[in-house]
Amino acid sequence: MTHVVTSNCEGAKFTDCVLVCPVDCFYELDQQLVIDPEECIDCGACVPECPVEAIYSEDELPDGMEDALAFNEEESARLKGEGQDPITDQKDPLPTAEARREELGY
Repeated sequence: MTHVVTSNCEGAKFTDCVLVCPVDCFYELDQQLVIDPEECIDCGACVPECPVEAIYSEDELPDGMEDALAFNEEESARLKGEGQDPITDQKDPLPTAEARREELGY
């Protein structure tokens, strides 16, 4: 089982989650993060850290977000294949992050 970053992260890209990940399974896209399902140990430490509630266990994905699992699998594999290292340090969120949080109601 794995955890999955959903589209709630898009336009925000808060990185609080990467600080608590014991296995460094987060990878960075321009607009959001993804989780490598092969590295994730399903500990759940990242879930409460996300200010926009973008991270879910794969078996608890909200309706309409089921495609996030395949997106995380494909994008993390692509980034690893391109030689990108996992993100392990907190970075500033995107300039649109606060607006995105408000849009989502958090």
